[in-house]
Amino acid sequence: MKHGLRLLLVVLTAACDRSGNGIRSAGLSPGSLLAGTASSIERRDQSRDLNASRHTAIVEAASRAAPAVVSVNVVRRERQISRSPFDFFFIPREYERVVQGYGSGFIISSDGVVITNQHVTEGAEQIVVTTREGTDYDARLLGEDPLTDIAVLKIDGSNLPAIEIGTSTDLEIGEWVLAIGNPYAYLLGNSEPTVTAGVVSAIGRNLLPSSDQSGVYVGMIQTDAAINPGNSGGPLVDALGRVVGVNSSIFSNSGGSIGIGFAIPIERAVRVARELEKTGTVRRPWAGLDVSGGGNLREWKKIGGLRINDVAPGSPADRAGIRRGDVLLSVLGRRMRTYLDWESVKLDVGPQDTVRIEYSHNGKKRHALLPMTDLPTSRAEKISVLRDLQVINISPAVRVERGIQSKEGVMIYEITERARRNTGLEAGDVIVQINRRRIRDADDVKLAFRAAEGRGAVRVFFERAGRIQFTDFYVR
Repeated sequence: MKHGLRLLLVVLTAACDRSGNGIRSAGLSPGSLLAGTASSIERRDQSRDLNASRHTAIVEAASRAAPAVVSVNVVRRERQISRSPFDFFFIPREYERVVQGYGSGFIISSDGVVITNQHVTEGAEQIVVTTREGTDYDARLLGEDPLTDIAVLKIDGSNLPAIEIGTSTDLEIGEWVLAIGNPYAYLLGNSEPTVTAGVVSAIGRNLLPSSDQSGVYVGMIQTDAAINPGNSGGPLVDALGRVVGVNSSIFSNSGGSIGIGFAIPIERAVRVARELEKTGTVRRPWAGLDVSGGGNLREWKKIGGLRINDVAPGSPADRAGIRRGDVLLSVLGRRMRTYLDWESVKLDVGPQDTVRIEYSHNGKKRHALLPMTDLPTSRAEKISVLRDLQVINISPAVRVERGIQSKEGVMIYEITERARRNTGLEAGDVIVQINRRRIRDADDVKLAFRAAEGRGAVRVFFERAGRIQFTDFYVR
């Protein structure tokens, strides 16, 4: 014990100077020790605060939604036409090639129902869905709707992460949103989805139709969150991680994001998806009225709405007391400024719904409840006039539904791809004359084709988009 005490005294003596201020002689003081400890604690607190500030609402929203986002990879056959004169010596003028496409989607139920864009799945012969973890699933196409650009897939899985469905009806201009998807698919090396942040730039945007789009993009959500190739079909989510829209298109000259992207409202997407999941098709609503184009706002500023050009006899609009020449002011509280506003309403309701409208009759405002019903074309009898061609007789209701100008004729309801290529006709065309025979009904079409069978080319006159055109082909 004495030896231990002597050793302790030696150590203390070595650490002190003659004045007994050993700690100060080493360049330290009791105060500096306390300051160092406080500084270390302060740094730890700052680090903790910084880490907490990094975990923002945006980070939380992304972590909630990202597990349900998937890549959608498709294989399709595309018909190509050789354009170089040298191609003629090596390949046929028309040929098919197998191409790969890609997009995004998101899981809406734990048993593997996936929503994506129809333009992603169009013409697909094979569809593979890849989850965030990299698991591949062969997907079945339950249905697709070109008009709303929505498609529904099914993968065989269980306990899959499903995204939370939100609402787009209460979105505010300027609130944060995230676009999540898989741009460029496997080119980025893994299946982890890409997250871009932005704000809601506008709501209720209507995009004028272009010649290369089959969908009707109306009532859209506009965002400046970057949407790039491959993001199509992915979710647009709010700051709570709930999906409020389906990323669908961008305005861009280069193909990349310039800060103007659009998403389909989630209410429309889910309604269409549920119908496709149940029946594989989507029922369209019909009111029995036809409105003027109103492509610009000058007419709306003048009359305050859309002028009603026609009302089908016996239609819901007719029974509600609406007449030709009336002005449609609002539907479901939405102002009717151009025909695209009316198209937006029809995409958001079904044949079983009743909508409240405000219209002007002889300058006086009126209100009415308008019960929607199924399209006359969907209820009409389908008549086969050729093996690959079905038509329907044109009733006053069909004429109003399709805006047909011709007083007589039959409308092509369904035509196969082969017949379309061989004849130049398309679904929706109205056949008005075959050779010299005027067409009044489907029987006239049958007789005209029978008379031309095995002979020279038959000339068919038809109405398309309000214009009369003709095409020549052989009937065998």
